[in-house]
Amino acid sequence: MKIHFPDECPEYCARDFVVAFPAQVDDTRVQCAIPAEALEDHFGAASLREEDLLAAFESNRRRIEHAARNLLNEIGAKPVLLHSGYFRFCD
Repeated sequence: MKIHFPDECPEYCARDFVVAFPAQVDDTRVQCAIPAEALEDHFGAASLREEDLLAAFESNRRRIEHAARNLLNEIGAKPVLLHSGYFRFCD
């Protein structure tokens, strides 16, 4: 399975309090997301403000994408939501 993360800007979804970013798994585009809680707990987001969450994501993009890659390798081309609890076990 080939997993690639396109060089695209992440998107903040205020309704769900997540930052979403795409992955490409073989020929399938997959939505990945990380909740605000995880960005605060593990990646230093100063608040729930969009600017703070996006800054925390960008500063830690490689680590977040690495976690998403691990989950995608396990579950295949399905949407991924990187809950805060996941990072407690992979840190």
